[in-house]
Amino acid sequence: RIVTMGKKIIIIPIVFLIAVLGIRTYNKIEEYKIQKEISSKIIRFHVRANSDSEEDQKLKLKVRDEVMAYLDERLPKSGSVKDAKAVLNDNIEEIGQIALATIHKEGYNYSVSVYFEKSYFPIKTYGDMVFPAGKYEAFRIDIGDSEGKNWWCVLFPPLCFVDSTYAVVPEDTKDEFRNVLSNEAYFAITMSEPDNNYVIRFKYLTFLNKLLD
Repeated sequence: RIVTMGKKIIIIPIVFLIAVLGIRTYNKIEEYKIQKEISSKIIRFHVRANSDSEEDQKLKLKVRDEVMAYLDERLPKSGSVKDAKAVLNDNIEEIGQIALATIHKEGYNYSVSVYFEKSYFPIKTYGDMVFPAGKYEAFRIDIGDSEGKNWWCVLFPPLCFVDSTYAVVPEDTKDEFRNVLSNEAYFAITMSEPDNNYVIRFKYLTFLNKLLD
């Protein structure tokens, strides 16, 4: 609605709508940039069970435990995502053999596939850390028909070695993420407050800055 006051025309609703849309667009762009950064600096780990039966789900966790015990001594605790991926690629056949041996030991004859995959994942929470929805690269182990629920964590930085039932991820583990992520990305996944206060300002509609204040 246009409100006239003497010779002045104030287009209040339209300007306010433009401001709101501008802020929402800005936020979406920032969220996209942060998710892209996070996905480029981490490697997710997924172990998918043959089915959702109780037996297959327990088997999935046994495979997870054996593979994690093997990787605990080999994956770098710091460094780059490139280094971590190189270790996984160098040991991918051995990892497959460990998973297969665990399955046979438990009395099953399922096949195993071990591979890297980049695909879309919904928002996921691990303790007090939240990973935004988007495309991520994951190191996957598929058991049998791989039609059951998957177990997941982040292999690098090494979040997998933290009990996922913890309400709060230990600070030393969070520090590993701080070392590889920008401040904005780190604060986004840990849901913490930044050290510096960021203030949104309009470059052209400068009179709206008073409204933001």
